[in-house]
Amino acid sequence: MAWLAAAAACLLMTGCHGARRDPGTIVFLIESSPNSLDPRVGTDAQSERIDPLMFDGLVERDANFHFQPALATDWEQPDPLTLIFHLRRDVRFSDGRRLTSADVVWTLESMRMGWVVTPKAASYDAVASVDAPDPWTVRLRLKHPDLFLLGNLSSSAMGIVPAGSGADFWQHPVGTGAFRLVRQEMDKEVLLERNPFAWEQTTGRGTVQQVRFAVVPDATTRALALRKGAADMVSNALPSDMLPALAQDPKLAIEDSPGTEVQYLAFNLRDPVLKQRAVRAAIAYAVDRRLIVQTLLGGHAQLAASLLPTTHWAYTQQVEQYGYDPDRARALLDAAGFPAGRDGVRLHLTMKTSTDEGTRLLAVALQQQLAQVGIALEIHSMETATFFADITHGAFQMYSLRWVGGNEQPDIFSYAFSTARMPPHGANREHYSNPEVDHLLDEASRVNDEAVRRADYVRVQQLLARDLPVENLWYLDSILVTNRRIRDVKPSPSGDYLFLRIAKVSTPD
Repeated sequence: MAWLAAAAACLLMTGCHGARRDPGTIVFLIESSPNSLDPRVGTDAQSERIDPLMFDGLVERDANFHFQPALATDWEQPDPLTLIFHLRRDVRFSDGRRLTSADVVWTLESMRMGWVVTPKAASYDAVASVDAPDPWTVRLRLKHPDLFLLGNLSSSAMGIVPAGSGADFWQHPVGTGAFRLVRQEMDKEVLLERNPFAWEQTTGRGTVQQVRFAVVPDATTRALALRKGAADMVSNALPSDMLPALAQDPKLAIEDSPGTEVQYLAFNLRDPVLKQRAVRAAIAYAVDRRLIVQTLLGGHAQLAASLLPTTHWAYTQQVEQYGYDPDRARALLDAAGFPAGRDGVRLHLTMKTSTDEGTRLLAVALQQQLAQVGIALEIHSMETATFFADITHGAFQMYSLRWVGGNEQPDIFSYAFSTARMPPHGANREHYSNPEVDHLLDEASRVNDEAVRRADYVRVQQLLARDLPVENLWYLDSILVTNRRIRDVKPSPSGDYLFLRIAKVSTPD
């Protein structure tokens, strides 16, 4: 019945009626519409993946998360409070206008001054002023050193927009990227075409002329559209149990590579039970992560020891590890004063989730595994907005979420774990506080020596693994399912769509 319903739904999708499509156009299925195609504003997953196709930042990060030139050919820091960028002189926006320093100044000032309302404004709190000494130079003066500012000026975090762009820019975005907008319709589609003014670094050698991001919320419908040839591509948007069947289809190819998106289990450290480190450690030992990866995720994940990706310059795996050990979990609970009752139950806990199917299935798996050590886990699933409101206000005992992209630079530790970044000032929803961690993070944010900073971040990771405000579960693989007429595609570890710049298409059979 599910497949019949999906077939009926597919008939309503533009492009699913079997009409011959332009061979240079690909149909890319996504779960939801981007909230904003203004790169200064959009922070949801689809906005942050589609926007970089149309916009560029001043710098970009390489595979090891070091910074490389983008719109800026180079940059210098004559003193800790001054940052100077030198722009490329051959870049035009997709409407033909030449990029100059005035556009960079406008982009930053529109966020800093509140001319556009955006949560990204806080990323530039350290900036005291922005000016343009000449058309190809941008100078930032800082209130205090901010070693994370380059990351917040990179293509994955923001994009430069033309000077004068206002709050309605999202309706008609104009950027410097490989593609430009043709049209967008909420809850239906976003259509991009190749940008004829794209500069050398973004043009690549791809032959994709248009990309239609079709919004299809239902996973079964997405899978059926791929099998029918009505769609060409899905990225990280199919349950793992659908992949084996799709792999048998000769028209389809599945690309699977390690990803940086990390799933974690969080604990409320203000809770009378979970504030005990022994209880949190018992939960960590009771979770059979390998089994969940093999069964629930089909093997498409790698166990995580840190929030940072394993290829990051500050990553370490020299931290306390919590392998599956139910006997040790029981011993810890005994020592913490939670003996098993006659029914085998030691204590009751509650885990809150959104209605996301994957998270709810994870909660059920955790419920079954924790029961083996005497922890009765009750699951409360709720609408997404209510769920986020509850965890932001500390109305939870446990929850699980993913870091998507934000964990690719080490200021994630400050944002998620420093005492000063408890909501509403950050994402320390667990209310974790450790003076040594705060000191290390403060030092790492002010020292330019990468070796010193790495030592600080290594120690922070070790303290977090010891204290367990969260248990890092796994890095989800990045998985692309594509029609074989699409070539030269490789999934990005962070799940972005930049491979479309060099993808090639052949005429369908």
